[in-house]
Amino acid sequence: MNRVNFDIITNEKIARDVYKLVLYGDTSDITLPGQFVNIALDGFFLRRPLSVCDWDLSLLTLIYKTVGEGTKALSEMKRGCLDILTGLGNGFNMELCGDKPLLIGGGAGIPPMYGLCRRLVEKGAEPAVVLGFNTAEDVFYFDEFQKLGVLTAIGTADGSYGIRGLVTDVIRALRLNYSSYCACGPEPMLKAVAEELPSLKGQLSFEERMACGFGACMGCSCKTKYGSKRICKDGPVLRSDEVVW
Repeated sequence: MNRVNFDIITNEKIARDVYKLVLYGDTSDITLPGQFVNIALDGFFLRRPLSVCDWDLSLLTLIYKTVGEGTKALSEMKRGCLDILTGLGNGFNMELCGDKPLLIGGGAGIPPMYGLCRRLVEKGAEPAVVLGFNTAEDVFYFDEFQKLGVLTAIGTADGSYGIRGLVTDVIRALRLNYSSYCACGPEPMLKAVAEELPSLKGQLSFEERMACGFGACMGCSCKTKYGSKRICKDGPVLRSDEVVW
């Protein structure tokens, strides 16, 4: 973990209530897809945790949804500097993914799947991607995944884009064989995916409200076979076979 000042390069709306924030600064503490950062905002006591979408040596890309006053204030910032804690949490273990992993993202859980997908492709893997949204207005990053050369399928709850239904409906429609799966999204989606793919090794990235972001407050715990684990410190990525639903 490190505290870094990042300069805002762009902060633009890319879907309904969804923004893409590109920052310039030291990203050396970010080492795995699935990690997150914690952003300090003027006028707000708690930092805002955001999953990392992508990064290189000096650019950090974050995609976030405006769900409260903090993220609304962030969306209105078009220039300036942000105080950010970087390199937080444990990311996805790419060695566990195999050659043909299935990557599943739901809504705000989609951004970290892009960073994972990009790095798996660079390693020579052939991932398939399933993205879930409520409606066509919510769809984002479909083109970006396709530019990586991977099979990308979309499901919307109302059927206005792609396959009608949940991500589990899309998985059934694809009828493909996978070496493993990785998923990020709301807990009911993660539970449904784990039940849909019981024979596969899975990695689940949990979305959880976090106060400190580094394990001090114990406010974001998850039950596992090995006792309670802190989503911010021991996660946000946990193995599917250890989670107690």
